Amino acid sequence: MESQVARESRISGFYRLPLSLRRRAVSDVSGVDLDELIDSLDRGGLDPAQADKIVENVLGTYGLPFGIALNARINDRDRLIPMVVEEPSVIAAASNAARIVRGEGGFRAEVREALMTAQVQLTEVSEPERAAERLRASSHDLLTLGSRAVPGLIARGGGPRSLEVRDLGDGMLVIHVYIDCKDAMGANLANSVAEAVGSEVARIAGGRLGLRILSNLCDRRLVRVTAWATARDLRARLEEGVDGATSADDVVDGIVAASRFAERDPYRAATHNKGIMNGVDSVVVATGNDYRAVEAGAHSYAARGGVYRPLAVWRRDGERLYGELEMPLALGTVGGTLRVHPTARLALKLGQVTSADDLAMLAASAGLASNLAALRALATEGIQRGHMSLHARSVATAAGASLEEVERVASALAARGSYDLAAAQRILRDLREQ
Repeated sequence: MESQVARESRISGFYRLPLSLRRRAVSDVSGVDLDELIDSLDRGGLDPAQADKIVENVLGTYGLPFGIALNARINDRDRLIPMVVEEPSVIAAASNAARIVRGEGGFRAEVREALMTAQVQLTEVSEPERAAERLRASSHDLLTLGSRAVPGLIARGGGPRSLEVRDLGDGMLVIHVYIDCKDAMGANLANSVAEAVGSEVARIAGGRLGLRILSNLCDRRLVRVTAWATARDLRARLEEGVDGATSADDVVDGIVAASRFAERDPYRAATHNKGIMNGVDSVVVATGNDYRAVEAGAHSYAARGGVYRPLAVWRRDGERLYGELEMPLALGTVGGTLRVHPTARLALKLGQVTSADDLAMLAASAGLASNLAALRALATEGIQRGHMSLHARSVATAAGASLEEVERVASALAARGSYDLAAAQRILRDLREQ
């Protein structure tokens, strides 16, 4: 299977293929049965009856585009990246950036440890320092107590691993229990452990028991991704003279300068990180994971030093560009929505995901790719050119163009550089009058 994907993940002219042939190509590359792929995607994932069992007050379901980013090579293995996103250009940009770094080996990714954080809050602790000492001395018993609350996780080789006590001042202590949740995202597991140990923690410390819940700032569940790109590959396919980017070195220097901007200015860092999350969230949603938890963790990690900073940075490495992304990423491949959502399970198959850590590396690679694509555009032709070119199809559809007319109307919009609905309607009217 992997050798087949390695040969064919760069599917030439994929975006030009009609939908039916795109599906067949992805089926051939991934090994996923074509009928299964079609059935899952055409159903839109969930039917109303299934949705009614997941959340409250259900009226129906809501569909979003499901696509595939191509060209990714992660840790010497070619991967398809499933993405669900409504914004034009995100999937194309990630595919293009993955192709740029592919020549230098693609993405290198790692998850050094994968521990979720369960918090137990205590207030009115009269002697915080002594209480903290007693809690640390009781860590073995507390971890054993927490383990009893998650027998299924213990059977899978996971469970509570360590305990930390933090003094927040004014008689408030917070106890962190770090838990290996294996292939689960771990929110329910962390909450169960926190509630199981809470009363005993309060008794030992002599304080009043407060909140018992996970933290989404899962800084003990970090993923790190790096990539290199040559100046030549970064410059390829750009028109000469676009915004002064007349040399390959200009492109490298422009990306590094954009990275420095984000490192110095939280206003820029917010948009820099939004570009990263374009890629990350698209994979998170496609695989049925909690994108709100991922967003909360990412942005709180970016601000952990008191100033909001970029999650990814770029530097010149001789004649090459070097990028590095580090962020918390708590994802699961079992439990939750995955049990009932056929398209989420399909996404895991298409991405050949083997574990929660593997999924985190896939999503983070998509994030670094999206960031590179955005910075490259900003440093050369501007962000709007490619984005609006793809957005033109949405405008054409909104103007009433049929499937056969969309591309012609979109091309005319792009040629005029005008993407408003009125312009699309005029083009469509003229087209039909010919």
